[in-house]
Parts: sequence; structure tokens; C-alpha cells
Amino acid sequence: MARIKRSSGKGVRRAAKSQSRAAGARRAKAKTTSVLDRAMGLLPFTEKQWSTIWMTVIIGGAVGIGFVIANLAGLPALASAQVAAMASDAGFEVRRVSVTGTDRMDERQVYARALAQRERPMPQVAIEELRAELLDLPWVADARVSIQLPSTLKIDVVERVPHAVLAKPDRLMLIDATGAELEPISREAAEGMLVIAGPGSARQVAALDRLLAAAPALAPQVASAEWVGNRRWNLTFKSDQVLALPESEDIAATALVKFARLDGQNRLIGGTVATFDMRAPPRIYMRVPGRADAIELAGRESE
Repeated sequence: MARIKRSSGKGVRRAAKSQSRAAGARRAKAKTTSVLDRAMGLLPFTEKQWSTIWMTVIIGGAVGIGFVIANLAGLPALASAQVAAMASDAGFEVRRVSVTGTDRMDERQVYARALAQRERPMPQVAIEELRAELLDLPWVADARVSIQLPSTLKIDVVERVPHAVLAKPDRLMLIDATGAELEPISREAAEGMLVIAGPGSARQVAALDRLLAAAPALAPQVASAEWVGNRRWNLTFKSDQVLALPESEDIAATALVKFARLDGQNRLIGGTVATFDMRAPPRIYMRVPGRADAIELAGRESE
């Protein structure tokens, strides 16, 4: 007689629990994937860009590990060469140069120096060397050089700001507030800018700025300044009148303030006087065209 074997209830329950756990795991995975997809969807990257980013991370990690292993083996030169080769094979080499900050200067001067880095593996890009070359350019006050993986060399230039015009024996030069020469400038283009002249005057630009700041009402009326004998200034106003100031920065500033006060009282600028001589304070001598002698304006008036 055939016997019928009943299945164990524990086996059925165990199978049910196993299926339940599998279903729960699938739901949790789907939920996690959904949350991750939504989170990644909020970031400003396309699927292709995400792929590039992950590939960059993976290859960069592999390159880094290879560099560490070679260094631990006592072969730094070999490590550097191997890393460079791996980086180049992976597409990590300079294929694009991005330049920003060149508003006034000719950016071709920057590109000409950056071309030496073209097609170099990223680990071999001479960042400090390139920055030093850029700082030699007249217009460049500062430069930041960086690499953007996988293939971009980024250069951010900080330009010097034109401040005045330096009159040299053979040409006019645009200069910044430190006296650094930027480039030649035509007389027409220099119209309306402060012109500085005299041997050593470029080194005195900051001192001249401080002097003119002592009498701000007069500063816009000054057309040029001549550094005389490496010790004092002659200022020429837009009216073509000349003011000879004494030596010493503090004494000259005091004299200029006094002249500004007298000009406010007597309208000296724009008058008939050709030259105001304040080299012997507190006296002020005036020279008028057609007169052989000088007129003393203020005598011993106190400062």
C-alpha cells in the first residue's frame, strides 16, 4: 500500500520567509536607486558628464596608486615617467588652453607662452615655470595657472591698471601706479592723462599720488608733473601755468595745500601768472609774461 508523505510545515514557512526577504531586498534596492537617481538628477550634470566624471576618478585613482607604488619601490623618476605615460594614454594631457582676465593686453602673448605645454601629460605641466614666464609680461600683475582634468590648462591673468603716462626722451609709455611700464602710447591716446617726466620719475609715482591727494581740488587740474633734480616736483596745470614746489614730501604737501587755499581766494589758476615759485616757503613768487621781475604774493604769511 502506497504511503503519502506530508510536507513539513517548517519548510513551507522557511520558503515563504526567504521569498519575503528577497522581495523586501528588491523593494529596498529599488527605493535606494530611486532616491539616488533623484539626487543625481538635481545636480547640473548630464549622463555623459557623469560618465566622464566617474571615469576620471577611476583613472586618476589608478594613476595615483601606480605613483605611490613606484615611489615606495625607490624609483621616483620612473614613477613620474610612468604616471605621465599612463595619464597621456588615458587622455590626461593638455589639449585646450583657457585664458581669462585679459581685458586690455593682447592675450596672444599669453597663448604664445602656454603653447609650450600643449600635448604634455598633465603630471608634467610646468605650472610654476609658466607662471614665471607670464609674470615677465609687462601687463601681468599676477597670474594663476591650474589644470582642469581631463585636458584643460586654465590661466587667469590679473592685469595692471593704467595710471599715467611716462614721458621718455624718444616716446610716451603707459605706466601703472607702481611706475611699471606697460606699452608705448601715442600722444593722441595720452590726451587727458597725467604725464610724468624727469629722470627717476617713474619711481616717484606713489609719492606724487600722495602729494596730489593732499589737495584733491587741485589734482584734476594738473596736466603733468616733472621730477626735478631727483628731489622735488614742478606741476603744470591744464592752463599751462607751472607751480614749482619745494623739496621734501611733507613740505611740498603743505605748500600745495596753501596754494589751493590761495587759488580758492584769488583764482590763481587761469590768470595771467605763468609761474608760481614756492621753493622758498613761506614766500610765493609769481612770474608774469612781459615783466622782468617776480612779484611776491604772500610775503611771510604763516602756513
